[in-house]
Amino acid sequence: MNPAAGGRAPPPRWPLIDALKALACLLIVAHHFSRYGPLPVAAWPLAPTLFEVLGREGRLAVQVFLVLGGFLTAASLAPDGELRAGHPGLRLVQRYVRLASPYLAALVACVLVEALVRPALPGDDVPGQPSFVQMVAHALLLQDLLNQPALSTGVWYVAVDFQLYGLALLLFWVAALWRRQGRLDASVARALAVLMVTGLTSASLVVFNRHSALDETGIYFFGSYGLGMLAFWAGRLRGPRSRIAAGLALALLGGVALWIDWRSRIALALVATLLLMLAQPRGWLALPVWAPLGRLGTWAYALFLIHFPVLLLVSASAQTGLAPLTPWQALAALVAAFVLSVGAARMLHERVELRAMSWRAPAAWGTGLLLSGLAVGL
Repeated sequence: MNPAAGGRAPPPRWPLIDALKALACLLIVAHHFSRYGPLPVAAWPLAPTLFEVLGREGRLAVQVFLVLGGFLTAASLAPDGELRAGHPGLRLVQRYVRLASPYLAALVACVLVEALVRPALPGDDVPGQPSFVQMVAHALLLQDLLNQPALSTGVWYVAVDFQLYGLALLLFWVAALWRRQGRLDASVARALAVLMVTGLTSASLVVFNRHSALDETGIYFFGSYGLGMLAFWAGRLRGPRSRIAAGLALALLGGVALWIDWRSRIALALVATLLLMLAQPRGWLALPVWAPLGRLGTWAYALFLIHFPVLLLVSASAQTGLAPLTPWQALAALVAAFVLSVGAARMLHERVELRAMSWRAPAAWGTGLLLSGLAVGL
């Protein structure tokens, strides 16, 4: 789900990371497909336990994305703990362009589809008519901080991802600034950056992540994100003893956080962290994976963004008959919605995400979002 971190020199594609993205994205899609619209209700008798588990626990896959996001951010921004060349403000703009272009394009589809299906799908599953403030807040990735209703399911993650990237960039910039001012030499500045990431990660795991009132902010999720960053640096340490010591330190940090307050989301993040740390020095990240799974991993962010309007459209189409859907018909409709979502994700990835090179792309799609909202409100 997480696009490559912004910057001049993005990290190489690692097949194992693409596979993990694909699997986590499939769980998120399954989670939403088990909760929204009439189709999961009709298909429920076929596998009630599976639908219940996916609806209740599927959202935990977000933690894998958070860890992967931190891992890739460390690889792109500061592989040695020192901020790579490039103005931090430009890096932040680049990140916004990469995140917001497909995100805003998907929101245009959401607004139009939701207006189309709203008469056929009454209830809370379809967001209401968007307001101007709501659309502007989404375009600026401030919807949750401004308490604006979501235009699509899961879009909170995009805003949080941007906050997390900004927090990491700020920490690296502070260390780099002190070095340029002559207060620190290069090695101390690198150590300080890693230490600040470790401190904020620890504070998030032990304090911030235990307060649900903060779940609209990056500091709530920085524990998982920071674990991914620390996993990247730990995996690059020279010598097995150093890596073992770093792994034990990460396990101890996660263990203390779970001992203070058990949270299954943090437990999963810790497992993903240790897996990445073990995989990196052994070369597992570069091992080939099943080709369709790898391709799905490259489309994961687009699939995350576009599957909800596709689900609504298929749900409304399936409701046009006079007779209620049988469980098997509903399941077939869910499968069709997934296949169509993958096709739409490929199109969104290739035609929007890969072509987002400047601020003009999100500006154009943001304008499209405002015009779409105004058009459906007429």
